[in-house]
Amino acid sequence: MSPELLTGITVFVLASFVGLEVIAKVPPTLHTPLMSGANAISGITIVGAITAAGIGLGTTATVLGLLAVITATINVVGGFLVTDRMLEMFRSGRKDKR
Repeated sequence: MSPELLTGITVFVLASFVGLEVIAKVPPTLHTPLMSGANAISGITIVGAITAAGIGLGTTATVLGLLAVITATINVVGGFLVTDRMLEMFRSGRKDKR
């Protein structure tokens, strides 16, 4: 196993544990604003995935980059839909009469 792969796996595992701990400690009242911020970060993930897919380091890298673009896009769209649904609960019941 190459040292770069071992370092990458170690960083991934540690980031997963840290992310789980941070998310578990978020109170429900902060969930909607944090989800909106996470959607913006996921937009940056899409840019990185497009870059990874377009570098052209082989077929495997291109396919993995394409899968990353697809999953990041699903994450962004789903996040915005959930955020919109949550914000809908706070809107008043009256309709705009224009």
